Amino acid sequence: MIPTEDASARKREIEEKLKQEQETLSFIRENMEKSDQLTKGMVSILSSFESRLMQLENSIIPVHKQTENLQRLQENVDKTLSCMDHVISYYHVAKDTDRIIREGPTGRLDEYLACIAKIQKAVEYFQDNNPDSPELNTVKARFEKGKELLEAEFRSLLTRYSKPVPPILILDAISVDEELEVQEDVMLEHLPEAVLQDIICIAGWLVEYGRNQDFMNVYFQIRSNQLDRSIKGLKDHFRKNSASSGILYSPAVQTKRKDTPTKKAPKRPVFIPGTIRKAQNLLKQYSQHGLDGKKGGSNLTPLEGFDHDLRVKHLSDALTEKHGAAAGKDDVLDIEIDSYIHCISAFVKLAQSEYALLAEIIPEHHQKKTFDSLIQEALDNLMLEGDNIVSAARRAIMRHDYSAVLTIFPILRHLKMNKSDFDATLQGTAASTKNKLPTLITSMETIGAKALEEFADSIKNDPDKEYNMPKDGTVHELTSNAILFLQQLLDFHETAGAMLASQETSSSASSYTSEFNKRLLSTYICKVLGNLQLNLLSKSKVYEDSALSAIFLHNNYNYILKSLEKSELIQLVTVTQKKAESSYRELIEQQIYMYKSSWVKVTEHLTDRNMPVFQPGTKLKDKERQVIKDKFKGFNDGLEELCKIQKGWAIPDKEQRDFIRQSQKRVVSDAYRSFLQRCANISFTKNPEKYHKYRAEEVEEMIERLFDTSA
Repeated sequence: MIPTEDASARKREIEEKLKQEQETLSFIRENMEKSDQLTKGMVSILSSFESRLMQLENSIIPVHKQTENLQRLQENVDKTLSCMDHVISYYHVAKDTDRIIREGPTGRLDEYLACIAKIQKAVEYFQDNNPDSPELNTVKARFEKGKELLEAEFRSLLTRYSKPVPPILILDAISVDEELEVQEDVMLEHLPEAVLQDIICIAGWLVEYGRNQDFMNVYFQIRSNQLDRSIKGLKDHFRKNSASSGILYSPAVQTKRKDTPTKKAPKRPVFIPGTIRKAQNLLKQYSQHGLDGKKGGSNLTPLEGFDHDLRVKHLSDALTEKHGAAAGKDDVLDIEIDSYIHCISAFVKLAQSEYALLAEIIPEHHQKKTFDSLIQEALDNLMLEGDNIVSAARRAIMRHDYSAVLTIFPILRHLKMNKSDFDATLQGTAASTKNKLPTLITSMETIGAKALEEFADSIKNDPDKEYNMPKDGTVHELTSNAILFLQQLLDFHETAGAMLASQETSSSASSYTSEFNKRLLSTYICKVLGNLQLNLLSKSKVYEDSALSAIFLHNNYNYILKSLEKSELIQLVTVTQKKAESSYRELIEQQIYMYKSSWVKVTEHLTDRNMPVFQPGTKLKDKERQVIKDKFKGFNDGLEELCKIQKGWAIPDKEQRDFIRQSQKRVVSDAYRSFLQRCANISFTKNPEKYHKYRAEEVEEMIERLFDTSA
């Protein structure tokens, strides 16, 4: 059982909690009542507000709709007025733009194009809305007038500001300075920048709005004329200046590089005026068989070791004396060749710059065709000039003037060097345009190869004419001309080799390698030398004196050998003829031996043959004394005769001349001294001085004067 106190306490606790809960419940009821009252008040207020809002809405909405309608009406009115103003403006376009269109676009292109745009819009409006209106015809006529004036402005700007490129600037552009690792590009400005932008703008408008391509024809005609004039101006520059100054250097380049005065002048396309022509002058004399009507002219190109005191004239001396006027013509031809070579390089450079200019003005899909038309006149003139050179060479070859091929060499080499630039520049042009340069190169190679072959044949078949033989047995003009010709080939060995290779049809020639071309040229040079040797051998038989014949062959063989050794021709010859040098030395030695045999008729009198045998102190018989007298007389007469004859012969090579003199002097002197010693104690005459005319020293002095035409 729970104790009574605990139960009482528990009861009191429960009663207190109950009392508290009742108070809380009473508080909640009071609050609920207040909340209900407030809710009822708010609902009443909201109901009143809703009623008033509905009344306001019912009165405002009709006003709003009416205002909105009024605004829409106002906007329609404004739009209608604006459209009316816009339409009316089309009717006034012709009048508003009349002054500007009449005055043209010069000096105000932007304003003019804006007027054209207005006229164009008017045309479009009338075409769409009132195609039968007279105003359409008016604005159409105004648009066409505006377009014509734009075309005229395009032509006027191009004509007024397109000028030929000055020759000095062209020379700067094509110059090559080997000391500069990176070449400076000389910019060719054909049009002022502001003018160029106007032209570009007009061209763009004509393409997009004018639907006109005639301006492209105008463009290529004007620029083609300027390109051709630029190249002709360069030619005139050469004619005026090259004759006096030799090689042209650009003042512009010199001014630009004042800070480097030690630099060499920039090199132009490879050609030195006069070098080819000098060789041609010499070779032309070959067909004339002698100089100034004199027989036996000695036409040597001076070589190291040859005695220039001899009366051996270089052909250029004779040309100076007799052919001064012809030399002037040759100088002109030098300038023409040099000019043509420079014009080839100039064409490439100018054409490249023309394409760069054209690319800014002409639409892309018309550029190649326009460029093709633009370069035709200048290119045709260059090719025609090249064809004329080929034709002149062909006529010269028909006259057996094979020196004409030397004119072709520098030109052909330059054309082939620039072919890749040509091809790149003409890329995209018509096939007929691209083929012009290869056709010219082929023509030059063909005529050049023909000249080379005919020259080799002419060396072989040169007639043995007595009046054309040098009387002193010196080098024949045929030899000097042939060597000179071959030396000129050496300067253009790659071109000459390619020339010969171009005529090959064998399978081995299918790929013209440098080595193959070199072997062909070596074979050709050996052929010329072989033909020359055969011809010289034939010519030597013209001489009645076998000793002079030997001297003649000796001089020619020695001249050939020295010329080969002095130049690099010997390296080319040995490509196919390994023993060429030793072969010539053997030939020279053979001719020296043949010459020495001419002295046998002198020295044979000094031998013991028929010499009487006697004892010392015994008296000689008349017959025996006569034998000794005959020996002395035969020696004296033979010595005097040979010295008189051979003194007028020539051996230009001092080394060879001294060698032959010393060798012969030693042989004759030794034999003579021995003979005098044998006859020293023999009394064979009462007048010994009559027979013993010369001392041994005097004999040596006489031989020492051999081959001395100045004595």
